[in-house]
Amino acid sequence: MDWTLEVIVLPVSDLARSIEFYADRVGFKLDHHTVNENMEFAQLTPHGSGCSIVMGNLPGQDQMEPGSIKGLQLVVADAAAAREELLSRGVEAGEIMVLDERDGGTMFGFADPDGNTWMVQQIKDRATKPLIPLDSRVQYGEGI
Repeated sequence: MDWTLEVIVLPVSDLARSIEFYADRVGFKLDHHTVNENMEFAQLTPHGSGCSIVMGNLPGQDQMEPGSIKGLQLVVADAAAAREELLSRGVEAGEIMVLDERDGGTMFGFADPDGNTWMVQQIKDRATKPLIPLDSRVQYGEGI
């Protein structure tokens, strides 16, 4: 039986500001923004990922403080290019660190407006061997 991690709840204080940050500045795809009489929440997915973030006033989410999630990790094929892309979109990103010369040892970090933190790790193989094959992404509407 497969057990897949598909959603991470991210506590934020201002949903509209967080949608703008993650969709417009970081570049995640806004999958949906749902508003009804019981709740308001949004789901966003990094390009090429099988795991999304969900934020808003979901039942049970009020038990987490905005900004309390630390060290979520994204993986890219080129850390320098990813950092430059974030900087060009107005995201404050830390300097690139090389902790180990082997592939996977290069990374940098950034934080959202509430202080939830992310590390971006470089694994060069992701350029030619994505975790989610391209044909699956096309199937789910991501395109090329």
